[in-house]
Amino acid sequence: MENNKIALFEGKTIRKALHNDEWWFSVIDVIAVLTDSDRPRKYWNDLKKKLTDEGYIEVSEKIGQLKMEAPDGKMRQTDCANTETMLRIVQSIPSKKAEPLKRWLAQVGKERIDEIENPELAQERMKAIYEKKGYPKNWIDKRLRGIAVRQDLTDEWKERGAEKNVEYAILTNEIMQGTFGMKVDEYKSFKNLKRENLRDHMTDLELILTMLGEATTTKISKGRNSQGFLELQKDAQDGGKVTGKARKDIELESGERIVSNENYLENQQRLDEGKNKEFAR
Repeated sequence: MENNKIALFEGKTIRKALHNDEWWFSVIDVIAVLTDSDRPRKYWNDLKKKLTDEGYIEVSEKIGQLKMEAPDGKMRQTDCANTETMLRIVQSIPSKKAEPLKRWLAQVGKERIDEIENPELAQERMKAIYEKKGYPKNWIDKRLRGIAVRQDLTDEWKERGAEKNVEYAILTNEIMQGTFGMKVDEYKSFKNLKRENLRDHMTDLELILTMLGEATTTKISKGRNSQGFLELQKDAQDGGKVTGKARKDIELESGERIVSNENYLENQQRLDEGKNKEFAR
């Protein structure tokens, strides 16, 4: 299982991915944090040779290539290491930041173990992150529910023979196209997003319809007992069509478009500022 995330250490980005139930970290990102090098990739190539010369010959075997989002927004393979291997790499880099980073890596690993034993901890931590970003409680509840609905759908896809990454992306695009008339990348462009998560910038109704599309697709696949990518693709298309019709009906009755090019959080902050100014008068 891979689940891409962005972590922060002292305000700097460190990409990480959940792979085989443990966190793997981008080696290049960690090196950039520790060394402030403007060429972290070259630094890493030199360090790999140094580690091999010092007798850590397993370094190449313990480094994995995982797809992570690059600065240009595309998913690209990059060298990654789990917590144990990353700590070994960190020990080889002369830096005053090494000790706090080691503690940070150990803490992230511990949090993941705790969350496996008690999944509610992951939800609580996620709630806290969204609250710090300024999202209201009712939006957070919908977002977390949407994550659960999405997990149900991907579990079905896995059980019914879909391959991860490329096929999951195609199936998701089918649902989004049917529901909103746009694929994920088109929708992100419409909202003027780049690396940001599309769903984190949806309005309440956009989130609800996304959930509806994915829940409907799950129900269709179960009802048809679909197997293999082609049958699942038809399910995704039909699930999207059902939800797209619901969206159009809502727009017709309300006289307002649901699909919005607004960044939800920024729009919410503007509304809050407006209320505060009105209250101050």
